[in-house]
Amino acid sequence: MQSSDVREILQYIPQFRGKVFFVLVEAGLLPEPAVAETLLDLAVLEDLGVKLVLGVLGGDLQGLYDWTIECEIMAARVTVAIDDPDAVRQTKDILGRGQSAVVDASATGPLDVAVVDFAKAIGVSKVIALLENAILIDGVPAHAVRAADAEGLLERTDEVGRPLLKAAALACERGIPRVHVLNGRQQGVLVDELFSNEGVGTMVHADSYRMIRPLREEDIPELLGMIGRSVRRTKLVERSYEDIHPRMKDFRVMTIDDNVVACVALHEYPEEKCAEVACLYVKQAHEGRGYGIELVRHAQELALEKGIKRVFALSNRAAGFFSDKLGYQPSGKEQLPERRKRQYEASGRDSLVLWKDLAGGRAES
Repeated sequence: MQSSDVREILQYIPQFRGKVFFVLVEAGLLPEPAVAETLLDLAVLEDLGVKLVLGVLGGDLQGLYDWTIECEIMAARVTVAIDDPDAVRQTKDILGRGQSAVVDASATGPLDVAVVDFAKAIGVSKVIALLENAILIDGVPAHAVRAADAEGLLERTDEVGRPLLKAAALACERGIPRVHVLNGRQQGVLVDELFSNEGVGTMVHADSYRMIRPLREEDIPELLGMIGRSVRRTKLVERSYEDIHPRMKDFRVMTIDDNVVACVALHEYPEEKCAEVACLYVKQAHEGRGYGIELVRHAQELALEKGIKRVFALSNRAAGFFSDKLGYQPSGKEQLPERRKRQYEASGRDSLVLWKDLAGGRAES
């Protein structure tokens, strides 16, 4: 495993600790090696402080419970089925004792109303269904699907996955933050899904999964870390907490599952009626996915909302990105706002100056 993989995994540990994960397993239909590996992975999650509820969709309930003991999961059985009103109370009691709960869900479908009602009542962060058949959209798992977009994807979804996609979207609309539908035949699928931002299965989510939002004060150390790496690689001017904090309102960050993965800033020059698209950075593990383009377009939309019709960027290594991908045109430093031109000349750097006119009432692609 590469060090970048370890870092990607480690970022989730504090985020997952104390959260309730409801894992549904079609135990009677899945290969025993895959189920066994899933249980071993659940034991690790338990050690990390995740509160686990294991819902058994089929097969030998007692046998699966015995396996949890063999895998050193601190499990206790709920004595009634998932659709019994007492199941919620028993599950909360078990979780409150620091144990993982095993509940009989064999009388329901993977994402039936009774399952969603139970999940909401115990306060889950995620519902994870390891099934014989997963959701395929255009023949492949689609990692992140907004619940609001699911209806438009049904025609592109395979026949088996179509009702699962509809049910997962409905679960999110009813208050479940994330629903992961995974191919339970695939060994190691649980870890591969949970400990990477892009995952390997189909996840249906509420709107907050991937978002661009204003910078918060607690984000600044993360932002400085991203900028610092770029400073070391390209000899940019180093920035400090004191440089960024007074201009927090200029910055936007992209988050995936509440993790900051990229940033951009829009610095306004009101007298010259223009703005600079600056401080564009995407974490190395997330490069190549179009996030930089998305952030620049977001900054351009912000400029238009403020009545600004011209933006510029200063860049060397990313000059091709701005010109080829986003239609920026090279120009001389003479067009820069006077204050920015003095900073440019004082820096001694030979960055290219690129401009773009934001015509047509919205930022052009």
